[in-house]
Amino acid sequence: MKRAYNFNAGPSAMPLEVLQEAQAEFLNYADTGMSIIEMSHRSADYAAMHAETKALLRELMEIPEDYEILFIQGGGSTQFLMTAANFHTKKYAAYINTGVWAKKAMAEAKFFGEAYEAASSADRNHCYIPQEYNFKEDTSYVHITANNTIYGTEWQSFPKFDVPVICDMSSDILSRKVNVADFDLIYAGAQKNLGPAGVVIVIAKKSFLATARKELPTMLKYSTFADNDSLYNTPPVFAIYMVNKTLHWIKNQGGVDAVAKNNAAKAKVIYDVIDNSNGFYKGHADKDARSLMNITFNLAAPEMEKDFVAKGKAAGFVGIGGHRLVGGCRASTYNAVPMEACVALAECMKQYQADHQ
Repeated sequence: MKRAYNFNAGPSAMPLEVLQEAQAEFLNYADTGMSIIEMSHRSADYAAMHAETKALLRELMEIPEDYEILFIQGGGSTQFLMTAANFHTKKYAAYINTGVWAKKAMAEAKFFGEAYEAASSADRNHCYIPQEYNFKEDTSYVHITANNTIYGTEWQSFPKFDVPVICDMSSDILSRKVNVADFDLIYAGAQKNLGPAGVVIVIAKKSFLATARKELPTMLKYSTFADNDSLYNTPPVFAIYMVNKTLHWIKNQGGVDAVAKNNAAKAKVIYDVIDNSNGFYKGHADKDARSLMNITFNLAAPEMEKDFVAKGKAAGFVGIGGHRLVGGCRASTYNAVPMEACVALAECMKQYQADHQ
């Protein structure tokens, strides 16, 4: 069976074992005679899978008991809206601008009050993570983006703040260990490290949820999902099921620590080619801010980058073109991308350099 070297930024590569398991039981889930997508979300079989998915998340991420786990449709972009709608309850909301998605989140907040940049890396085209922050009095929360897919930067550690912290972890959740208790709310679209597009995982401190604005439409309230075990309406059944399978896969790899070690090794294979290329490849991110999930780099000219991407595509590499906003090249090395693919890309890069010098 032909499998591409998939470096797509999202939707992204999924573990082959997970896809095969889903394929094998797609027509007959848990000996019910039905596919998971055919059965009632109120059924005992679905309820067991739903509960197990939450339990696996709690175990793998070491989520404290005073945090809710929610499954919500609408993607990360809807979370930009929901977080502000629920929690922008004071005069200001603070955003740390590390790229496009942070800016989009801040734009949504402005529908509910004043929003400002507590820090920004825009002065150097988002190649670093800001280390100094300025907060105004009467700030509801600070919003940060853990990993910046377009620019290839990632918070290496998270500082403590004196206001509630909301974190978009869409592109690096479960790629490394984080202390959930350092955050008041975490959200993450599943389609990069956890499954297919269609569901967002929300992990929220119960006491923080209690501070949310009450006068909101039903489906914009986090309480609607928390009070009904994410079953107020029909949940994204198949996406949650695939998250369940992926969480089992992570556990079978040895858990988050083992996955993080593998991710660091995979990224190093490609970063080493960049660093040892004598400037033929130029990494976009500062070394102390490099993402282990999205490796961004440039060649000498846009025409050469297009040629590299074209030759890579012919060799079976998918998704290595940079985002349209920044150009260049990008390799997204999410959890499910195998070491084999990273080694193959590194060899392709070395050969391309040899052929063009």
